[in-house]
Amino acid sequence: MRHLRASLIVLIGFVAGFVALALPTTPASAQGNSQANWPTRPVRFIIPLGPGSGVDITARLVADKLSAKWGQPVVVENRPGGDAIIAITAVISAADDHVLLFAPASTFTAHPLLHEKLPYKPDDLVPIARVTNTLIALGVPTELGVTSVKELAAKIKAAPGKLNYASVTGANDLLFAAFLKTEKLDMAKVPYKDPVTAINDLAEGRIQAFVGAYAIMRPRVLQGKVKVIALTNAQHAAALNDIPTAAEAGFKSLELDGLVGVLGPKAVAPAVREKIAADIRAIVDDPDINAKLAATGQVVNPGSPAEFAAALKDQSEKVADIGKILGIKAAQ
Repeated sequence: MRHLRASLIVLIGFVAGFVALALPTTPASAQGNSQANWPTRPVRFIIPLGPGSGVDITARLVADKLSAKWGQPVVVENRPGGDAIIAITAVISAADDHVLLFAPASTFTAHPLLHEKLPYKPDDLVPIARVTNTLIALGVPTELGVTSVKELAAKIKAAPGKLNYASVTGANDLLFAAFLKTEKLDMAKVPYKDPVTAINDLAEGRIQAFVGAYAIMRPRVLQGKVKVIALTNAQHAAALNDIPTAAEAGFKSLELDGLVGVLGPKAVAPAVREKIAADIRAIVDDPDINAKLAATGQVVNPGSPAEFAAALKDQSEKVADIGKILGIKAAQ
């Protein structure tokens, strides 16, 4: 825990870095030329999760439309594992403005709390575009027989240490751990490399709870294998009107938005960042695309580099608060 406490200090650097990196630093004339010429070859979206995840569904839909708009292929590459560090370092080491990270913020905003040392610095990545808010769900096996967070808490309390929850690392896992501590509940953690495998085990009852994107739970929900008992998002989801937010269910300690966006290496010029954000906004604001994303558990929420940086700052601060709940404090 000592390295976790000390690493909270690094989180301050993440917060400051996200805001600073959203500010343009390139002269207007250079920005204009860069924006006019980009992209000049295929673009790659690196994703830190496996196929079928919420961000994967979103990225592939957006990539298809961007390919037509840009006249260049936009390829989606899945690089799961390593707590998203594999994907992040792939983008940074490429140092190429055509290689970008398309990711949920929850995969990396918790890094300062989870790692004593990281192979990258906060300012190695720049915010480019906010895309959506993924609906983040608390799912349980239908066979568990619970229909609310209150009922789940009661079942955990009745069998301390006997039930399991899935962990794929990241802010969502810290969120659930903080919920368990706040409610004085004892549940065993089972680590997974990717959320799709976790959902499969959830559906079969090998684990009893998982917090993750509704998009990857949806097929199992439709099969009647998984029951979603709450969403962690702050706002009620119109597309899932029958599912309460965690706060509506009486458990605000389970509240955290599923922020998804595009980041890139410092090689991405400010004007190019603005172009990418504007083009993504035009795509996701299209009613047809908007409806497709909503059907898979996404709330369209496009934003500029500065807006994405502000949202990342807000989530980083919330993750820091979660760290406090878990007793992870900055070294004095």
